[in-house]
Amino acid sequence: MSGTGIIGGGLGGLAAACTLAARGHKVTLFEKNPWLGGKAAVLEEGGFRFDMGPTILTMPRVLERIFAEAGRNLSDYLTLVRLDPQWRCFYDDGTVLDLGNDPRDSRKAIGALSPRDAKGFDDFMAVAKRLADVSDRFFFWKSVEDLKDTMDLKANMSLETLSDVMALRMHRTVAGQIKKNVADPRVRQMLEHFIQYVGSSPLASPAVLCGIAQMQSGEGVWYPMGGTRAVPLALTRLAEELGVDFRTGVDVTRIHTENGQAKAVVTSEGERFAFDRIVSNMDSVRTYRELIGGSVWDAFSKGRPREAACSGVVLYLGLDRAYEHLAHHNFVFSRSPEEEFGAIYDRGEPAPDPTAYIAAPARTEAGVAPEGGEALYVLVHTPYLRDRHDWSKMLPQYRRVILDKLARTAGMADIEERIVVERALTPQDIHDRYKVLNGAIYGLASHGKVLGAFKPGNRSRQVRNLYLAGGSAHPGPGMPMALMSGWIAADSLHKDATSNARVVAAQ
Repeated sequence: MSGTGIIGGGLGGLAAACTLAARGHKVTLFEKNPWLGGKAAVLEEGGFRFDMGPTILTMPRVLERIFAEAGRNLSDYLTLVRLDPQWRCFYDDGTVLDLGNDPRDSRKAIGALSPRDAKGFDDFMAVAKRLADVSDRFFFWKSVEDLKDTMDLKANMSLETLSDVMALRMHRTVAGQIKKNVADPRVRQMLEHFIQYVGSSPLASPAVLCGIAQMQSGEGVWYPMGGTRAVPLALTRLAEELGVDFRTGVDVTRIHTENGQAKAVVTSEGERFAFDRIVSNMDSVRTYRELIGGSVWDAFSKGRPREAACSGVVLYLGLDRAYEHLAHHNFVFSRSPEEEFGAIYDRGEPAPDPTAYIAAPARTEAGVAPEGGEALYVLVHTPYLRDRHDWSKMLPQYRRVILDKLARTAGMADIEERIVVERALTPQDIHDRYKVLNGAIYGLASHGKVLGAFKPGNRSRQVRNLYLAGGSAHPGPGMPMALMSGWIAADSLHKDATSNARVVAAQ
């Protein structure tokens, strides 16, 4: 067997498979689970349907670009609905604040809450727009591992380039930038939560990630009809049309290398499949540590520390009666972000009063629940797994903490009485189910004022003909970024393959 082998059928792996197949490559994709889509799985029980993993889709242009590779229109495969409001926010003091689809609506709501912060919101969004623009030009759509991959300062030094470098605000964190623009702690807490898309603390993440706010505000929050599970289903359909060979239920346990070059994958059954090039959609740290190991792992790991991002507890709650005051996406904020982030990121313990994210998709698609009911997805971030964590014992108590938070802050005092279906996912479940690092939902943490935005590049520096995709590779976690990582890995592979082919032909 030759061509390209892809390890993992998550969003990044599927995006890479579609892009490579559209460009004429022979592609074989291995997935250890019986389904494709990774964390974008589905749970159906008692007439309720729950998206198990990601629930917020932004930047649909990434998906559009992947389908365009094959000359297809995304709209022929997927129906997207733009949501308004994007988020509804609940606070302990009884405040309810909507982040509107139109920034002018958000500005008005913020101004009603804190008049001086209407301008502060405008100032912050101007910074976010500038950072998103710089990211789009220097950071996205190519393999990036560190600052030197973003721009050639020697070759391109100019006042404009210097201005772009200064715009990155390398001296400031996300929280520091928001605090500079916004005074009201409730508004700050809302804006700081954009960084939770990458599972990191706003107190430790670089200000350049404020650009996430513009990517959402400017491009909208979208719901795929059928749930976010519809995204991998659409990608799978496209990949099948393009001739991708799917091998589900096959666990790859090793990447065979020779002379520093990826040559084959080996499965848990001992089968060996040779490939010209390999894309790993498995967590990047675990790829180097477990699939390759040895001197390659030593070379990868002796660089800067690779800290896991946060994990989480998810409750899937089927209710017999809906809560009409909820929006599609909701945040029930903690009483103190400093206390919350200190517990999760500094002490490695569940927050005593956490922020809960609630998805209530029946607002947009009634079929997710029986008539009059509600299919709630409730996510609370927790620290990544430590040896002292035993979630089989911790879950019952923390479930109580979460439900008490919803009752106290989100007007859901009778939630226990409404539950007719309940399932849960813990950090240990996430670790075992998806082969991620220490149960981390979002790959690697984005901490550090200068290096925090950087992840392992999509073109491996340690192993030739090995490429990385997924939320722990560049450009990071979240649905659009994971999809983009797959496109970048495929684009880098294709350029290398065609460049090598031209060299051989010239000889």
